[in-house]
Amino acid sequence: MSKTVCKGPNCASKYGSNDKDKSSTVSSIVNVSSEVSSSTKPVLNSNFSNRTKTVVSKGDERSRSRDKREFSQSSKSSIGECSSSTSISEESTQIGSNRIGYRPHMSKDLRWEAIRCVQKQHGSLGLRHFKLLKKLGSGDIGTVYLAELIGTNCLFSLKIMNDEFLASKKKMHRAQIEREILQMLDHPFLPTLFAHFTTDKFSCLVMEYCPGGDLHVLRQKQPNKSFSEQAARFYVAEVLLALEYLHMLGVIYRDLKPENIMIREDGHIMLSDFDSSIKCAVNPMLLKSLPVVESPKKDSSPCTESSCIDPFCLQPSWQVPCFTPRLISTASKTRKLKPDLAAQVSPLPQLIAEPIGAQSNSFVGTHEYLAPEIIKGEGHGSAVDWWTFGVFLYELLYGKTPFKGRGNEDTLSNVVSWSLKFPVSPVVSCHTRDLIRGLLVKEPENRLGSAKGAAEIKQHMFFEGLNWALIRCAIPPELPKSCDFGSVTADLSLQKKEENLEFEMF
Repeated sequence: MSKTVCKGPNCASKYGSNDKDKSSTVSSIVNVSSEVSSSTKPVLNSNFSNRTKTVVSKGDERSRSRDKREFSQSSKSSIGECSSSTSISEESTQIGSNRIGYRPHMSKDLRWEAIRCVQKQHGSLGLRHFKLLKKLGSGDIGTVYLAELIGTNCLFSLKIMNDEFLASKKKMHRAQIEREILQMLDHPFLPTLFAHFTTDKFSCLVMEYCPGGDLHVLRQKQPNKSFSEQAARFYVAEVLLALEYLHMLGVIYRDLKPENIMIREDGHIMLSDFDSSIKCAVNPMLLKSLPVVESPKKDSSPCTESSCIDPFCLQPSWQVPCFTPRLISTASKTRKLKPDLAAQVSPLPQLIAEPIGAQSNSFVGTHEYLAPEIIKGEGHGSAVDWWTFGVFLYELLYGKTPFKGRGNEDTLSNVVSWSLKFPVSPVVSCHTRDLIRGLLVKEPENRLGSAKGAAEIKQHMFFEGLNWALIRCAIPPELPKSCDFGSVTADLSLQKKEENLEFEMF
């Protein structure tokens, strides 16, 4: 077998790190022949094997024809916090998998059955059951590989962490936090953890694979390296729902950036990388909303321009079900509403699930995305996610972050002292600029979302007309392109010539 390493510019880390970070990172090549050996390939039940090859899920089937994804080496690297915690308890695969269980929104995915079949036949899941196809990226605590469960057509993202390295850098607690958070998640815009297991040297997470690469790479491919407002609204809306769900669970994400937004095969997003996150207590509550007067000028069509046929428009006239707040039949449009019904519309109660009381003094995040309160060391809470959300929207629209300096120190100084300015080009609507201004308020207590969280942000005019309940029906601005997987096959043929498999951890 060959040494599975990153080759060429098309295989750079999605967890990109700058040169300064690279020089301080311990680089080690770890021999794992005892874990991955060509002589220990599992043989699955023939019925299941045949089934997965013919009735495999769409994601795995089409992933076979994907191109070699371009992963860019970003200069935006995450800053990790240190801790005195140096150890975590090791759980067996069987216990871990039982705790993870099945997720309702992914319950019919055949990858669950594939993993269960391996566990049933071999008692536990291990590295020997996976064929490492290529390196997807390296992060602060581990390396992520595209891996195939041997004997099936199922592809996974396999995150491998060296326990000895983590212990020496006092980062074991970060790996533990990430695993615990992944075990909690069940959301269409967040990753599915199919299994986790430990070996003598490694801790491994078996996660959902996204063949579309990350949003940073996708942005680089756009004209002027920026998205249109319609496309940006699509992506930030889905990210907003993911953050809302995390806050409802008491999770503060703290590391939002395009490099951590993965693109699924269907073009929708998946938020990834939770080793910088923290968990805290949260008390979700329902607030009764006051009736609002419905504007008489409000048109029932999804677009203000009835002739709109833009395929990337979030409110196309030919796609009513996904983006209009309510559906009105043609007959009802001609009928005059009763005055008492037209005057008022009784809204549903608001769900407020913001961990307002959370406080942390850790210096963690990405320089260009760090909130002022983190830089000044004043302690921070969930409002940092709304600051990063504002920077995220700004970058999607303008192709750069608002406070970037010549170096990291200049960037941090600019975040604290500079006032927000918008470039002349591209031209952005007043509602969009207003949302960014509200999110990038330097005082966290006055920041949009700091009190009512995502519920407050979703009411902004930037999202007017968006049906949040049916957002998964929306047609994404861009779908991952199909291409050839031949280069990976060539690499796999070399693996058979080696007795041991070595891979680069960091």
